[in-house]
Amino acid sequence: MLYQPNLTRYQQMQYRRCGKSGIQLSALSLGLWHNFGDIDDYNNSKQIVHTAFDCGITHFDLANNYGPPPGSAEINFGKIIKESLSAYRDELIISSKAGYTMWDGPYGDWGSKKYLVASLDQSLKRMGVEYVDIFYHHRPDPNTPLEETMSALDLIVRQGKALYVGISNYKAQEAQQAITILKQMGTPCLIHQPKYSMFERWVEGGLLDVLGKEGVGCIPFSPLAQGLLTNKYINGIPEGSRATRNAFLKKEQITEEKLHIIRRLNDLALQRNQSLAQMALAWILKDDRITSVLIGASRSSQLLDSVQCLQNLDFSKEELTQIESILKS
Repeated sequence: MLYQPNLTRYQQMQYRRCGKSGIQLSALSLGLWHNFGDIDDYNNSKQIVHTAFDCGITHFDLANNYGPPPGSAEINFGKIIKESLSAYRDELIISSKAGYTMWDGPYGDWGSKKYLVASLDQSLKRMGVEYVDIFYHHRPDPNTPLEETMSALDLIVRQGKALYVGISNYKAQEAQQAITILKQMGTPCLIHQPKYSMFERWVEGGLLDVLGKEGVGCIPFSPLAQGLLTNKYINGIPEGSRATRNAFLKKEQITEEKLHIIRRLNDLALQRNQSLAQMALAWILKDDRITSVLIGASRSSQLLDSVQCLQNLDFSKEELTQIESILKS
C-alpha cells in the first residue's frame, strides 16, 4: 500500500529555531545510529521512519558509519526515501557526519579535507540524494589543523552538497574555535551535537554557554543513556536488551546503586504522569538553548511513547531540586 503521511502531523509537533538561523527543527529528531543497519528488519525500520514523519518529526540524523555494517543505515534510509518519501524531500532535514573510521588507509578517518569531502560524496550516493541539509564533523581531530577541517565544511556548502554544517563531540573551547573559524569563512556553524543526559552532563560545564552566546543550536544524542533512563532496567537486565548485546552499554555499568537512582527517578516521573523516558527527554528540552533532542527507537511504539514527552515539558523548582538530589545520591 502506498504510504500516505498523516495530514495533521505538523499540528502534533513542536518546532524550535536552531540558534540564530532561519531553520526550525522538530523538538524530537530521529537518530538512525541503531536499528537501521543490514542486521535489522527493513520493514520495521521503514515503519519507524513513517511513524516519525507522521508525528511531525522532520529531522533524520545519520552518519557514514551507522549500521552495521558501516554505511548500511544510509543505504536503507535512501531506500525508504525512494520507496515512500521522495515526494516529501523538501519537508525533510537529512543530516550525516564523518569523523570516525570508515575505510582502510590514512584517508578514511578523522578530519582531513580529503576524508570529509570523499565521505560526503559516498553518503550522497548511498542515500540517493543530491545534498544533505546538515553535514557534521563527527569528532575533533587532534592531528589535523582545525582550519583545514572547517575549510572542508565551508567547501562542502559552497559545492552545494550541504546546506548547513555542524560539529559533534567538541568540548567548549574546541567548539568556540570552530564556530569562530566558520563565521570568518562565511559559513556559520548551525548546530552542535553532544552527548547529554541526566547521567552525562559535561555540556553544562561551558559548552551550552558557548552555544547560547554564539547563537548555535544544540541537539543532544543518547538522552536516555542507552536505555538506562527508561523502565527497561528497573527490575534488572532483561534478556535481549542493549546491555546484553551492545558495546556502548555494558552490564557492569548497571550497578545496584545506579538501579536505585533509576527507580527513584521513575517514581518521580510517575508523579508527573510520565514514563521515565518521557521525563528524561523533557528534562533536556526544558533548556531553551536546546533545539531538538535525538531519540532512537527499535519499534514504532517506543517512538510514540517518546513523543508524548511534549505533553509536559514544565518542571517545578521542587521537582528539579528532587532530581538533583536523586542524581547525587
